[in-house]
Amino acid sequence: PSAVGIIAERVNGTAKPRSRAVNRLADPRTTNAPVISPETSRVLASDPIEAPSPTKAANAPATGKRTTTANILEEACRHLIDVDPRMKPLIEKNYCRVFSPEGLAEKIDPFESLCSGIISQQVSGAAARSIKNKFIALFTDEDNGEAEKPKKKFPQPSEVAPTSIERLRTAGLSQRKAEYVKGLAEKFASGELTATMLAEAPYEEVRDKLIAVRGLGLWSVEMFACFGLKRMDVFSLGDLGVQRGMAAFVGRDVAKLKAKGGKWKYMSEREMAEMASPFAPYRSVFMWYMWRVEETDISTLE
Repeated sequence: PSAVGIIAERVNGTAKPRSRAVNRLADPRTTNAPVISPETSRVLASDPIEAPSPTKAANAPATGKRTTTANILEEACRHLIDVDPRMKPLIEKNYCRVFSPEGLAEKIDPFESLCSGIISQQVSGAAARSIKNKFIALFTDEDNGEAEKPKKKFPQPSEVAPTSIERLRTAGLSQRKAEYVKGLAEKFASGELTATMLAEAPYEEVRDKLIAVRGLGLWSVEMFACFGLKRMDVFSLGDLGVQRGMAAFVGRDVAKLKAKGGKWKYMSEREMAEMASPFAPYRSVFMWYMWRVEETDISTLE
């Protein structure tokens, strides 16, 4: 499937960070991105960790090293190399900005991100941006004059939910996409989906609640959890690019296998799951590097 909206940018290892790093406690099995409540704009994130003064550091009791947004990528890469030393040159060549300290500081509005994904389905990037701008304009007061033009804010779910399908379609949405966006807004407005749940619930609960929403398929939810929420133990069995990268990584002739046809032409679903399993709880990072495999000289991995 094609990449969804902003999610596609996160896969690109060369994208410049959009936020300054903030050192906070981190956990590979939960959400590490600061999550913005779509209704209140409240940011849900662990508190910043202040560096202790030299005196406090000297007198502090000895404790184990804490996992933070400053060191979790380093820990992840070390784990990947411990599991399979062939990962080392791949990691050395490709810096994973997605889960870097700066990447983990990027705030995400889950309603806007998921709506953007729906809008982006099966259209070009330029068309998606145009539709999104028109969609935002539907909920913007245009009577404030032209003297100041602040960046238009994405509408809240409570604004979108009562809006008719007909009006939503005037932004360029298809009938089905308008229904999907309205349905998603209703889930947030009713409290069935919340920023707190997305930030704190186990991944399985987040995944199951999101794929129950019309318009959100499993792959889209996996990419949102990985690149939006910055959950570091997500693995997509349905991503053809990951399948191809894994096959190339273990030395298969992917050019020859391409002509084979079928969903699992490069590697079976079972093989993918078994190969990825030891990389837990950092399978999102492993997945990201599998996208990078064919940009790296495979012979150096042997």
